[in-house]
Amino acid sequence: MSILKFLGLERPGSQLEDTGTDTETVQRILAELDCLEPDRARYLAAFAYVLGRIAHADQHINDKELDLMTHMVQELGHLSKTQALLVVQISKNQNELFGATEDFIVTRQFREIATNVQCRELLDCVFAISAADDSISAVEENRIRQIASELGIAHDAYVSARAAYTEKRDVIRSFRNSAQSD
Repeated sequence: MSILKFLGLERPGSQLEDTGTDTETVQRILAELDCLEPDRARYLAAFAYVLGRIAHADQHINDKELDLMTHMVQELGHLSKTQALLVVQISKNQNELFGATEDFIVTRQFREIATNVQCRELLDCVFAISAADDSISAVEENRIRQIASELGIAHDAYVSARAAYTEKRDVIRSFRNSAQSD
């Protein structure tokens, strides 16, 4: 199941229907998201999913990453803390359950609905999430490059965004450590 379908955003219109079989948790989720315009909800869902994609690159999403994701979704999405927590939790669950299946599709969908500036903002956020634990692993760096490519971001723009995180990159740290020990 896609994150958009899970969020109920593949249906036209903004009213998310209560099927009568929803649990209390699902009803709460639907109530929180019902106030969003469908296009805005799609944007936020894809944005949060891509953040979750990089956070899950190492097969684990830690509390620092979750906190930063929540802050970003709340600030950039102009959501309440409750709504942001909900969107991030759904993103986390979807990435853990279906990540490899939907990564490319959701990222390309974000590219289709976002401006170039928004794609670049997402890239900056992706770097920040990967550096939340003060380290950007080679796996995370490769995933970020893949995301940048799927977003249509040119290599020079990717390198420019990456430059802000040079000190966090494991590959640079390893190189410096080996140079110091020689």
